[in-house]
Amino acid sequence: MSYDFGVAILAAGQGTRLKLNLPKVLSPCVGEVLINFPLNAADQFLALEKMSGLIGVVVGHQRELVSDHLEKYRSKIKSSLKIAVQEVQNGTGGALREYFEQIPHAKDTVYTMVLCGDTPIIGSKDLQELFASLSADPKLNAVAASFIAKNPKGYGRIVRGGSGFRIVEEKDATDDIRKICEVNSGLYIAKTEFVLANLYQIDDKNKSNELYLTDLFKENHHVRPVCFPSEEVFVGVNTLKQLQVVSKTLYQMKCDDLLESGVRLFDSSSTYVDWTVEIGRGSYLYPNVIIEGNSSIGENCCIMANCHLIDTKISNDVTVKSFCSMEGASIQNSAVVGPFARLRPLANIGEGSKVGNFVEIKKSNLGKGVKVSHLSYVGDAEIGENTNIGCGFVSVNYDGVNKHKTSIGKNSFIGSGCNLIAPIKVGDSSFVAAGSTVNKDIPEGSFAIARGRQTNKDGLAKKFLPKKD
Repeated sequence: MSYDFGVAILAAGQGTRLKLNLPKVLSPCVGEVLINFPLNAADQFLALEKMSGLIGVVVGHQRELVSDHLEKYRSKIKSSLKIAVQEVQNGTGGALREYFEQIPHAKDTVYTMVLCGDTPIIGSKDLQELFASLSADPKLNAVAASFIAKNPKGYGRIVRGGSGFRIVEEKDATDDIRKICEVNSGLYIAKTEFVLANLYQIDDKNKSNELYLTDLFKENHHVRPVCFPSEEVFVGVNTLKQLQVVSKTLYQMKCDDLLESGVRLFDSSSTYVDWTVEIGRGSYLYPNVIIEGNSSIGENCCIMANCHLIDTKISNDVTVKSFCSMEGASIQNSAVVGPFARLRPLANIGEGSKVGNFVEIKKSNLGKGVKVSHLSYVGDAEIGENTNIGCGFVSVNYDGVNKHKTSIGKNSFIGSGCNLIAPIKVGDSSFVAAGSTVNKDIPEGSFAIARGRQTNKDGLAKKFLPKKD
């Protein structure tokens, strides 16, 4: 089988400077991991160019972890995804040799693209721009993306000359070459026949004793550097500081996409929305909002300042007031939550319901129009529609060993300061008097009161009140 394009993503590096107990390409970044970004960029590029393609990822350090992730991610891209292993870390040239030797049909492609697995900002449009430079000139064999670096230290320098150019790595450069500010990005597109004709000619006679992929580029090889205007696009991740830099850029890119789609942002510089998050048109995010993981927000919602949402699903016309924390929760249309509310996993807030300040809800289902306005804990509970829960309510769900369920019917009223000791059922249209501690089921339509009888002792208060001097 033949393809138009083969994409080699180099992901074998160890990433020791990141100081994470992970392969570098699995470092977390704005809701994704690093390797997902070049995978998606390559896949989108092939779709935009309407070309058939295969993507081969060359793994090495902790390859089992990387391979497991790729197997799970395979269904999220349209291109064929294959894995090659670089057993010996002998340089980028060695990695590309493994790609051609282990990936079926890689040698049968018309073009080969090489991407680094740790450059998450490069997008499909950048790949299109580079490919356009190659396809515009039939004489060209390969192109390499370059940029002007403010501080070129550590980068391979672009030395132009003849009909092509060469790339000189920092360790091998002379003092004069080190003064060059045009540097190599690590992104290349070449005719596959050109790569195969030269890849096995390169050697490791350099100060790193590695096979440099950059040695494919020579002054007489009809190759060309394509200088991009932005250094930011090609930032690689080798340290936690660089990870922070690219994350900041990606968060801003996500905010720009949200603004373009009709989402209002009070201040995008203080808004942090993962790339995995979806937000509907007309919604409004206040400052210091963090939305992570597989969260989604519908249309015309308002998320006020200092809220943190993780894996939370919010429907339309919902208001989340300031200082709310949510994880694994669901909120239905027109509900209001907060301020200072905490929704834990499997909390489901029904349509038009209200969850007020200092309320914690966990593994509970609130029906339509339920009100839990303040200072309450609802855990392992089912509350029917239009029921009102008073201030200071506690569903006593834990007996020290097991969790038990509280069930409250619809159209009921639970007074302030009540404890319902689970397992317990309260029927529809029931009323529980304030201050009650209830441990027996309450039938439908019943009034329940469970508190000690009040006794007044005339004149006895002075015995307990502090004496004034």
